[in-house]
Amino acid sequence: MKTSFVKYGVKDGQDLCEISLENDHGMQVKLLNYGATLEKVLLNSENMILSLNSPEDYSKERNFLGGTVGRICGRVHLGQWKHGNHIFQLPKNDGENHIHGGIGTDMKVWNFKLKNSNQESQADLFLFDSDGDNGYPGNMKLHVTYKLDNENNVSYKLEAVSDQLTIFNPANHTYFNLGERATDLQLQLAADYYLPVGKDGLPNQGMQSVENTVFDFRKGKRIAETLNSDNSQIKLRNGLDHPFILNGMQPAAVLTSDKHKMVMTTNAPAIVTYTANHFNHTGIANNIGQYDGITLEAQCPPAEGINLGEITLLPYEKFERKINWNFS
Repeated sequence: MKTSFVKYGVKDGQDLCEISLENDHGMQVKLLNYGATLEKVLLNSENMILSLNSPEDYSKERNFLGGTVGRICGRVHLGQWKHGNHIFQLPKNDGENHIHGGIGTDMKVWNFKLKNSNQESQADLFLFDSDGDNGYPGNMKLHVTYKLDNENNVSYKLEAVSDQLTIFNPANHTYFNLGERATDLQLQLAADYYLPVGKDGLPNQGMQSVENTVFDFRKGKRIAETLNSDNSQIKLRNGLDHPFILNGMQPAAVLTSDKHKMVMTTNAPAIVTYTANHFNHTGIANNIGQYDGITLEAQCPPAEGINLGEITLLPYEKFERKINWNFS
């Protein structure tokens, strides 16, 4: 097992570093302290996820690739949170809605420390997000832990605590491709229900059964089948851009290519899938096109209205999100 890091730049007076975790079989995980980002997963030198051309590119333009997106990943209806008789307003940065935490946690430089043992290599990343930042109440401390072991498990744990009542629904925003494109992959999800969405990308019909729909991935099928369908939801979002409600069975998700497999477990109640619908080989992400990868964002599903009880944290209540990705 090995751990190391190299400095590649400076942002806002803080060092930007690329962190390497390596196991005894030569599998490597590359992380950035910019955004607590999962940059690369190299299995036999082949990258299993979408990455930008260089570490320097991540801070030039917000593309969410591998980032720890928060304080909320996804949209908040009207940017509002109602608790009791009080309505709290977040900045509207997506039409009439709030999205991806504003200038989110994936755009901040995190502190880090590395740890190594015979069993695993580990990186711990830390961020202090102050009260009122992006309109969110509460001083919040976030702690992300990435680990790599000799069974090719990459684990991700996010712990957080706030000193005030607040809302929090982050997600790791890695795009998986297993060295192929999303259209070439088979996807299996432990989900009997999904959430249809409206034009603004927010759920608007409650949970719907996946039975006899293009959203039924319970037995596994090619993602391309769904993307190529004439389903109105797929047409509306130009691909998959939908939350799936997990049924508690593990693994939560399995992705398979001709050569590789990724098995995902999580303690999250839902997975939001997004098939890189907007990428078009332009800008900083000029190496990425539509449907080149798929996100499996482990989080609470976005709410239809402004009652956000599911993602409300009491003062000093500990938040803990766990994900494990096994690659073979």
